[in-house]
Amino acid sequence: MLSPGSPAPDFALPRDGGSTVTLSALRPGKVVLYFYPRDDTPGCTLEATEFNARLADFAAAGTTVIGVSKDSVQSHDRFCRKHGLSVILASDAAGQTCEAYGVWVGKSMYGKTYMGIERTTLLIDGAGSIVRVWPRVSVKGHADEVLAAARAL
Repeated sequence: MLSPGSPAPDFALPRDGGSTVTLSALRPGKVVLYFYPRDDTPGCTLEATEFNARLADFAAAGTTVIGVSKDSVQSHDRFCRKHGLSVILASDAAGQTCEAYGVWVGKSMYGKTYMGIERTTLLIDGAGSIVRVWPRVSVKGHADEVLAAARAL
């Protein structure tokens, strides 16, 4: 996993709506990059809707919010329509960005091990450096904590 002070690995990923989002193209703005396991599951839906509800506040703080999962663009489009989301959702179907950020990890459930995304959020400054990392995120209230950090930056 990357740590504060590390350069944020650049990426260009397909996003909901059919366009592409490129991290370096968002400079000099700040970016909240949140990795989540799967569209339309309870925790991921709560996380997305909480970030979505605060998009105007993040924009006022000069910050773009991007959610990343391995779901397809079509899945992201359905997820956005179903929940009225405007937050950017990027598709890392190949998993290269998840691996570059160190969030593609071994997990265990009911005695079975598998690979999956560890729910993680990063705050990236306008120069492209990671300034804060929230590993193993607990979803409820998380967007407010990240917004406070973005405002303080």
